[in-house]
Amino acid sequence: MSMYATAFGVMESSTAAATVEPEITWPEVGIMFVIVLVIGGVLSAVLAFYKIRKASQQEAMLRVLVQRHEQLAASTMDAQQRTAADVAELRSRTASIEQILRTVE
Repeated sequence: MSMYATAFGVMESSTAAATVEPEITWPEVGIMFVIVLVIGGVLSAVLAFYKIRKASQQEAMLRVLVQRHEQLAASTMDAQQRTAADVAELRSRTASIEQILRTVE
């Protein structure tokens, strides 16, 4: 209290009223708890949906990668078979040329 207020007998009621905090009742605490649980549940569901969507995208990308690998393996096998056939043909030609050269000598 100030000196003038005590001299005139006036109490400072405005500061006393401002320091009183409102009380929170148990039903209000319960409602807040339920709200926090609902928000947590919603966030958990959103996170689960995000994880599922991300996993399905990765799975789709993996399928595409496997298909590309299978196509590459098939084309590589075809090229190897063609090369093997060409090498076999070259061997037979070389053998026939060697035979001709032996008969000429």
